[in-house]
Amino acid sequence: MNHELYSLIEGVLFVVGDDGVETERLAAALELPEPTVQEALDEMVTQYANDDRRGIELVVFGGRYKFVSKALIHPVAQKLFEQTSAKTFSQAALETLAIIAYKQPITRVEIEEIRSVGCDMMIRKLLARNLIKEVGRSDAPGKPFLYAVTEEFLDTFSLASIQELPELPSFREEQEADSEQLFG
Repeated sequence: MNHELYSLIEGVLFVVGDDGVETERLAAALELPEPTVQEALDEMVTQYANDDRRGIELVVFGGRYKFVSKALIHPVAQKLFEQTSAKTFSQAALETLAIIAYKQPITRVEIEEIRSVGCDMMIRKLLARNLIKEVGRSDAPGKPFLYAVTEEFLDTFSLASIQELPELPSFREEQEADSEQLFG
């Protein structure tokens, strides 16, 4: 049992996350023979499965090794996700997210021009919640960051893609509707 090898494999598996890794790629990265790495992986699968002190296990799906939570964790995880999905967004957060989603990529200054309010703190909060990301820099003076929504945004709002956002009414349509209400 090589503790250093196990630590390296465990660390790599943690880093690759849900994607997992094939034995051959792991062996190449570790610069070790594939049979050596395969033997260590097999031992680790058994150890994780039989260790009641751990909430995770090492599995292989489609030739890729990855960590998954054990079945006993699932009811607790479900409660946790129900609690986090129940989080609500403030009006300012929703406005800022909508502007970014519809106008991306967009700078902070452009968002502030639309909202007529400073949004530096809101952008930091949305970045921290992984709902938006920096996608480059504008050519404008000072080279400000450009922001766009993330996959997490799409997941949070149950969207397959940004094209599923509802169409915004045109300004002309709004004016015509207002005129009809005034003079109708």
